Amino acid sequence: MDRIFFLSHAPIDLYFKQSPETFVVEEVPLYPFKEEGEHLVLKVRKKNLTTWQMLQSLSEQIGVKLRDIGYAGLKDKNALTYQFISMPKKYEKSLANFSHPNIKIIESHLHTNKIRLGHLKGNKFFVRLKKVLPHNAKKIENVLAIIQKEGIPNYFGYQRFGIEGDNYLLGKEIVEKRRKERNIKKRKLFINAYQSHLFNLWLSKRVERSRLIESFSSKELRDILDLPDEMIKNLKAQEQFFKIYPGDIAKHYPKGKLFFVDDPLAEAKRFQSRDISPTGLLPGAKTPRAEGLAREIEKDFDEEIELKGDRRYAWVFVEDIETNYKEDKAWFELGFFLPKGSYATILLEEIAHRKLKESE
Repeated sequence: MDRIFFLSHAPIDLYFKQSPETFVVEEVPLYPFKEEGEHLVLKVRKKNLTTWQMLQSLSEQIGVKLRDIGYAGLKDKNALTYQFISMPKKYEKSLANFSHPNIKIIESHLHTNKIRLGHLKGNKFFVRLKKVLPHNAKKIENVLAIIQKEGIPNYFGYQRFGIEGDNYLLGKEIVEKRRKERNIKKRKLFINAYQSHLFNLWLSKRVERSRLIESFSSKELRDILDLPDEMIKNLKAQEQFFKIYPGDIAKHYPKGKLFFVDDPLAEAKRFQSRDISPTGLLPGAKTPRAEGLAREIEKDFDEEIELKGDRRYAWVFVEDIETNYKEDKAWFELGFFLPKGSYATILLEEIAHRKLKESE
């Protein structure tokens, strides 16, 4: 499960443990609400609760069925989080009597449709890192300057793999017919973790190759990568860190259609402009595969999986980065925006250059 960092700095001493005081997440909706319609949209603040626990409390107190509540995504338990949910308008009066010490309804709107999974642009984050000495605060600022320019690899975070981090192993056993799982939800959960594991392995391989291309001369790369001179020249000519290969499947960014890369140099310029980003494979049924050189790498992380697969952005861009260093408390506070499906912990681990769970 080890991931390869794209930056090469030494680990930075800092302390981070997720809690409502150190980790705040605010959902950014996909569209403005119309302020009319049969659906009530609520902005809800919760702390120390999972999204499911919050929804269950609402369901029990106001009588709305769980299946009638819409939500765009699941938010962390050990955090202070803000997210939008929807329910039929008829429950508006019942909400007046809703009360929970860890749940607060911040605002309400009307809209014409139910919120569905994925109906969000992304999330704003506030993170407080502790035990950060002045010289390490400067290092963090330098790292963030590079990340602001280059973006980060879009790995799945440790949250995807279960408390013990081994859900993907159970998924692998199911895929290989060595394990049976009768519970449909658990079966999907384990297989999804295995798909995510394969994606992370593929992305690590591509990050590793990009580092090689950045670090070695064309002559040295002929022996290391065993590629034709013209292809090495093409890869070396790309200015961005994460190199695009012929046959890659890219996607318009931050949303849009998939397409095959025929001219890597031309698409690299669009990648630098944040108009597109290459994608990696979440193996499964009815999912397009890369071609050419890109497929030569990808096929080592492909599996016959009966569940539907997908293509996921390999690289994402961190926006609206803000920092505040409080030297008297040795706190480094960081705000930023990430597109949906991306993990704040991946950014924090890239900064720290080690696994965050080691600091807990």
